[in-house]
Amino acid sequence: MLSSLLSAQKGENTYQFLQLPNSARTAGIGGINVSLLDNDLSLSYHNPALLSDTLDKTITLNYVNYLTDINYGYTAFAKDFDKYGTFAAGIFYLDYGDFTETDIYGETLGSFVAKEYALNLMWSYQVNNNVRIGANLKPVYSVMESYNSFGIALDIGVHYSSDNKLRTAGIAIKNMGYQLKTYTHNNQEDLPFEMLIGVSQKLAHAPFRISTTYRHLQQFDIGYEEEDDSSMDDETTSPDFGQLLVRHLVLGFEFLPTDNFYIMGGLNAQRRAELAIDGNAGLVGYSWGVGVKISRFNISYSSARYHLAGRTNFFSISTNLNRFM
Repeated sequence: MLSSLLSAQKGENTYQFLQLPNSARTAGIGGINVSLLDNDLSLSYHNPALLSDTLDKTITLNYVNYLTDINYGYTAFAKDFDKYGTFAAGIFYLDYGDFTETDIYGETLGSFVAKEYALNLMWSYQVNNNVRIGANLKPVYSVMESYNSFGIALDIGVHYSSDNKLRTAGIAIKNMGYQLKTYTHNNQEDLPFEMLIGVSQKLAHAPFRISTTYRHLQQFDIGYEEEDDSSMDDETTSPDFGQLLVRHLVLGFEFLPTDNFYIMGGLNAQRRAELAIDGNAGLVGYSWGVGVKISRFNISYSSARYHLAGRTNFFSISTNLNRFM
């Protein structure tokens, strides 16, 4: 009733769904990774330089049971063309579910939907034995009831791997672009631009791999002021330097006992800092998952905690069509 007492989350960009984890693998190791080099096509969504020639004729299917009745998924197919590089095409979709449409008096008029799509057109090229570059062009379409928008985004990335392939690193610049058609007239919105850097290290004599990703290189202060409940003067508190530094980190851990099975875990520090409840943080911000190779298929599942009320489930399956030939 009093607008001066209201508060809400900040919404600074459009097409925020572009920042969601697209597969069980990425969700299980914290939600995003730009350095992990493995035989997994879904990883190239976050850094197109991870699209390697070993993924020739690989197809991946991913489904996410997100929050309430919101669902999304990602599918892609890759093909290598020798001296021209490796190409892939995919689509990311997000379905917010069905909504009831009413008039100003609350009378039901019908229903409407809200959905968003991003086409992914990827390319990568092996510069030398250690360095690979890549790019991902993403036309984006969004429809919210009678409002719709169209935009274009571009990701570019660089990946480095050591001679023994135990240490890998990546840099990605994501979602550079422009909103070509706005939802409403003269209401131009920015895309969720982001710069990332990451390193992955596999132990030489033990089946473990650790990944560290640093997000939002373009902006150090990604915190926000919080009300101090212990104060009688409506004072606010801001994160200190150490808290702001930690919020950029995404940590991933993998246990790889065989080529056909792995266990993963992750921590998204920003998610935990912003969504955990004071005094009862629980496992908010943490994630875990498993992957297994059965016959010609790679199947993985992961679970991520966004809040105390429940978890988000990720399912992925992929195969290489060369295995059937």
